[in-house]
Amino acid sequence: MDDNQDSTACLTDSKVSYVLSNVAEVVERILMFVPTKSLLQIASVCRLWRNCARRVLRTRQQPTWVSASGPSNTEVHVLCSVLAEEVEKVFLLPKTVLAMVDCETFSGQAYCYRQSKAKRSRYSPDTVEELNLLFPKGCDIMGITTPGIVLTPTGSCCSPPQEYQEGEAGFAVLFPAIEGVHIRPFHFCKKTISPAALKEAGLVDNPELRVVLLFVYEAYKSGGARFLNQILEPLAKSKALVAGGLVESVFSPPRHCCSQGAYGAVGLALSGPKVQGASVLLDQDISNPKAAEATIRRLKAAKIPERNTLGFMFACVGRGYNYYSNQNNVEAEAFHKVFPNTPLFGLFGNGEIGCDRIVKDDYTLCDNDTDGLQHEYTTVMTLVHLG
Repeated sequence: MDDNQDSTACLTDSKVSYVLSNVAEVVERILMFVPTKSLLQIASVCRLWRNCARRVLRTRQQPTWVSASGPSNTEVHVLCSVLAEEVEKVFLLPKTVLAMVDCETFSGQAYCYRQSKAKRSRYSPDTVEELNLLFPKGCDIMGITTPGIVLTPTGSCCSPPQEYQEGEAGFAVLFPAIEGVHIRPFHFCKKTISPAALKEAGLVDNPELRVVLLFVYEAYKSGGARFLNQILEPLAKSKALVAGGLVESVFSPPRHCCSQGAYGAVGLALSGPKVQGASVLLDQDISNPKAAEATIRRLKAAKIPERNTLGFMFACVGRGYNYYSNQNNVEAEAFHKVFPNTPLFGLFGNGEIGCDRIVKDDYTLCDNDTDGLQHEYTTVMTLVHLG
């Protein structure tokens, strides 16, 4: 009896081994359920598995994200702690990462303990290096600190987004290589800004430029306003959607060209025929939930597909619960009502960049000048579609 069982088991194992070594369709089907980091390790088993893994990776063209909030139980910021676990589970190969954390507990200007140990900075050069090690070599990581965070919890795009104007919070949006979409990070300071640098970044003389996410740090310092205009003037003349805000600091990429505390700008230039975008401005007159929802609903006119679309919210620190008579999460909830299947990310900052604009296919609705792109006490609500 035991001999028969052993013989049956050997025969079964032999058939399984044959299928996994020769039938690509079966192998690919199995690999569809394997996270990317494990998939890259599996690819070294044999040529068949390597080819199957490559084909599976090419199908993973949807952005994903990791978000976290609440006090960290470790020495690092809560987002860094959660990222270390969650990147093992993602189903894409990150090409670009946009990370934002609150500046209260993660200060790019502090490299040691603050005076109060209870409010210790969770930033150090080692933290940035550890963050870089979490992602593949060659992955572009943009790390920003800002007074407040807007995020969608990890897991489902249907989860209600949350606004965090206080406390520890952060998110990282992971972009894979996407066919028909080119995402180019850029960084300028007063030493590197020039027409040639703008062109190299794809911000001028680029007919395929569709969306620019722009974040300016230390803009309040002398020369900061003129510096910002150098970037916005050519963008205002283009057909691209421009959205972003004035943030506290940048911790990645490292700033080798300028001194600590100098002003500068980072961002993402999104180009390609598949990229679409739309934005609306919630101005100072929008001060109740009903009016906020009505303004956000105007984004529906763009008819942007839900799949592969991200929402971005860039709000003034003066808005939020104080602006809405101590009501929490007003604008994020309004967005979720209108776009229940679109994840929302963003910040509360020291100034907003954007306007009412639709960029779709080969046309743009609503041109604007440089002054019309800069605001205070407003919120810029944006949709970005990646094909």
